[in-house]
Amino acid sequence: MPSLRDVRKRIRSVISTRQITKAMEMVAAAKLRKAQMKVMQVRPYSEKMDHILESLSAAASGEMIHPFFEKREVKKQTLVLITSDRGLCGSFNANLIRKSWEWLEGKDKDKVELVLIGKKGSDFYKRRQFEIVGRFNDWSGNLDYPKAREVVDFLTNRFLSGQTDEIVLIYTQFISTVRYKVTTSRYLPVERPAIDEKKGGNIEYIFEPSPDKIFANLMPRYALTKMITALADSFASEHGTRMIAMGSATKNAGEMIDALTLQYNKARQASITKELLEIVSGAEALKG
Repeated sequence: MPSLRDVRKRIRSVISTRQITKAMEMVAAAKLRKAQMKVMQVRPYSEKMDHILESLSAAASGEMIHPFFEKREVKKQTLVLITSDRGLCGSFNANLIRKSWEWLEGKDKDKVELVLIGKKGSDFYKRRQFEIVGRFNDWSGNLDYPKAREVVDFLTNRFLSGQTDEIVLIYTQFISTVRYKVTTSRYLPVERPAIDEKKGGNIEYIFEPSPDKIFANLMPRYALTKMITALADSFASEHGTRMIAMGSATKNAGEMIDALTLQYNKARQASITKELLEIVSGAEALKG
């Protein structure tokens, strides 16, 4: 049975841990609020870009020509995995890595390459035999627009130069504070929007300048918007998961403190009772 000193040390240690997890929970909550605002700002813009692309493709019909739409024989695939730079966020990174591993399973390693966003994904795959062509770390859970543009430029250049034929994203789609969805989506080539005749298939546009020039300006912005949306969703999901995980850790620490305090009181009471019995026994021996 541990001594009273050992139990007191454990109580002090758990109290210190609870203070740390509580502080981390509050920091994650503050970052989550900012990340949620980013998601709310980005999503309407992304939806509007989809609507514009759908409308233009309906009007341009056969004239819609851009390299981002080019579908070719898939000889090389690029997987872009978005994880976090730090841990202590529950099963967030484990779910992403498991999903990416399932996607990679059974594929020829010579026909697949990885682009890793976030340190946790880099740490996992650097020990595996897959080719890593790009690492983008040190985001600190914040959406960095210049760095996001750097990622997009890197990916689009590889696609346009023919170094890869298909780019797939794996990230977490933010649903609520306590919910997210691990999502797999094709980034490039861009899927041609389905033309809905009822909504705009019969609308005639006069393109000025030409459709080629319009799509040449629109598609890089479209690619950037899709990447920023994925990053914003991922960071919001990360902060939400970390807040929940640290909240659970704080609660568990409190329960452990209560259990250790009860154990300490029982041990202390047993020690006092033992001392009283020794005193009484000594007194009775002196009387005899």
